[in-house]
Amino acid sequence: MPELGLTFPVRVAKAKLSALLELVASGQDVVITSDGEPKARLVGIKQRERGKVFRGMGDYLMSQPVHVGPTADEVIREDRDARGW
Repeated sequence: MPELGLTFPVRVAKAKLSALLELVASGQDVVITSDGEPKARLVGIKQRERGKVFRGMGDYLMSQPVHVGPTADEVIREDRDARGW
């Protein structure tokens, strides 16, 4: 079996999740086991990869048409008036 690094049972991982996230953020990989078997690996996100997920999202959102119509309050009021509330 290959070296797993830091390994914790799921019960410990649940109780100490914040501490495990700090370990992961510092560069350690953490393996979570259940019944002695590896089930998951927590791996940190490299600093340069963090921005990739939403890169370009602002441009995309700005390119979307703006819906001009009644506000949510107006729609609710109209619905309630129609029901006699």
